[in-house]
Amino acid sequence: MELTGIHVPLITPFAADGSVALDALAALADELLTAGAAGLVALGTTGEPAALTEEERWAVIDVAAAACAAHGATLTVGAHGGDTRATAEAVAAIRERVPQAAAALVTVPGFVRAGEAGTVAHFRALAAGSPLPLVVYHIPYRTGQQLSGAALLEIAAIDGVVGVKYATGGLDEAAVQLLAAAPDGFAVLTGEDAFLSPLLALGAAGGILASAHLATARFVELAAAWRAGDAARARELGHRLTGLALAAFAAPNPAVTKGVLHAQGRIPTPDVRLPLLPAGRAEVDTALALVSRLDH
Repeated sequence: MELTGIHVPLITPFAADGSVALDALAALADELLTAGAAGLVALGTTGEPAALTEEERWAVIDVAAAACAAHGATLTVGAHGGDTRATAEAVAAIRERVPQAAAALVTVPGFVRAGEAGTVAHFRALAAGSPLPLVVYHIPYRTGQQLSGAALLEIAAIDGVVGVKYATGGLDEAAVQLLAAAPDGFAVLTGEDAFLSPLLALGAAGGILASAHLATARFVELAAAWRAGDAARARELGHRLTGLALAAFAAPNPAVTKGVLHAQGRIPTPDVRLPLLPAGRAEVDTALALVSRLDH
């Protein structure tokens, strides 16, 4: 599986009665793919998977899978488990449910702080029996586990591991090492929206970006500009999109993104589920203004 371009980690919209608004989710998924997104990610952090019931999670996957199938787009699904065995079972269950080719997004083991050797062994064991290609989700400020460039390259070399969602809070030494020596066919996708442009400039394949809900075509344009070698256009657009990306994370994700989507009439409520709280009016207005300026 080749992972390139802009992938959008779907929010989970809620109706006024608190249920998952599946019709709104389907319409949103279609909008994002029509605007040029290369794929969708179901049940990433942005989708609030920990706050969904099992039935709701499967419903979200079904909607995303149908949209990707209709557009010929790439589907990636978050696979969650407390240990290697449970994660493997989650990946297998996704394969049973989803008829088309898909990838599984698997977070570096969280909380247990398995160390680099344990983390490499985790992904080696998962890949050995996985029915789906794996995308590693490296987000140390959530998992508590840092990885060196050497460890990331060791994971990248595992057969069946096709990419990484790289979300370390910035552009660091390990990212530079990984981009310089990643094997052919391994995709580095940034998960830090504000760092998309510099990582693309260094050779990243694309990004998995929550703020791409709000300006999908512009993010797609930015990726295309770097691929085409149009550095002047890429820098100018990248600076503008960085402001939007920062604004989208002014409150815990996905509160601002949901607030903007609701204000635009694209989802029925701005609601998130506890322990998250909705974004404030000022935070939403700031992001809305930045979206509007992108067209001028």
